[in-house]
Amino acid sequence: MAKICDHTSVAMFIWKDGKLLLIERGKIPFGFALPAGHTDGDKTFEEAAKRELEEEVGLKAVSMKKILEIRKENPCRREGGTWHLWKLYEVSVEEGEIKRSLDETKRAGWYSKEEIEKFAKRTEEYQNGRISEEEWRERPGLEPVMLEFFRDLKIVKQ
Repeated sequence: MAKICDHTSVAMFIWKDGKLLLIERGKIPFGFALPAGHTDGDKTFEEAAKRELEEEVGLKAVSMKKILEIRKENPCRREGGTWHLWKLYEVSVEEGEIKRSLDETKRAGWYSKEEIEKFAKRTEEYQNGRISEEEWRERPGLEPVMLEFFRDLKIVKQ
């Protein structure tokens, strides 16, 4: 049975030595993204953020600070998922190794602002039709909604 979208999602910014933790999604929507996901019945967005962080990259949150709350028109693979109310958090985590979800991610790692800027340019090329769907799946840029967040927060250029 298809999951129904609850239209509520969280995403977590985890910085370490000037680099940002990103995953490459293994499922639609493809692209590099912050650890993120639906609230799925968690009592609070913060609980959902902690759960998603552990599920996707195996890290435990020590502290979190909400840095953005915004509604975005963005598709997901769930039925009816055309928009989401997002809460984005800056998160400090316990020391430890990344243990990525083998089901949800192709890889996870730390990326510099320069690398993120390159991912952003690739996303723009994809959105402008200069990269095929097949090429995108093989070598994506930022997931399109993540590009919007990174622009909103001035992490990448407009």
